[in-house]
Amino acid sequence: MSEIATNLTQIRRQIDLACRSCGRDPQTVRLLAVSKKKPAQAIKDAYDAGQKLFGESYVQEFSQKSAEIELPIEWHFIGGLQSNKVKYLRGKTALIHSVDRYSLAKEISSQWAKIGKTADILLQFNLGGEATKSGADEADGLELAQRICALPNLQVRGLMTLPPYCEDPEEVRPYFRRLRQLGEKLAAADLPNLLIEELSMGMSHDFRVAIEEGATLVRVGTAIFGARD
Repeated sequence: MSEIATNLTQIRRQIDLACRSCGRDPQTVRLLAVSKKKPAQAIKDAYDAGQKLFGESYVQEFSQKSAEIELPIEWHFIGGLQSNKVKYLRGKTALIHSVDRYSLAKEISSQWAKIGKTADILLQFNLGGEATKSGADEADGLELAQRICALPNLQVRGLMTLPPYCEDPEEVRPYFRRLRQLGEKLAAADLPNLLIEELSMGMSHDFRVAIEEGATLVRVGTAIFGARD
């Protein structure tokens, strides 16, 4: 068994334990392997070990890998996204996690309209207010959702956050809880084209806490593939 396969087995076991400890069905949490800066062979090894969901953060890198790897992978885009690069993702991603402004959502809507399809997206929020991270302001959540949900060719599937890094995962728990509560608030607004069925939160060191707070997608890279160069 490869090192990647061994790591995946361990992570899936941890996800299962985290779910059972808080009374959740493990089937309600999906593992997204963050493969940015990792070679195509590492992705193929993970696929051979049963991993089907992969997340990329850079448009050019994603374009190269998705063209090279001829496997039925479910690709997610999780990085900051410039509007002028949306066209390179058109029809190729199952879910875009990083929609944090109306102008970006409008461009995604326009590009997917060209192929007669609907783009599934998540709204990203910067709950820590960090200048170095993307994400909308929590206070603008309802207004942003209202504007984006009025666009055609889009389906908002949930929310995403990348909280401040803390050595102790318990210190991050409040951010995960706030994202869940924001999702509940938006769901109560009963907006068209909005379903709060996904909460993308939690990474290698804190995904267990994220699961306890309601995560449905955990984004794990280092614990699967090792540290990035």
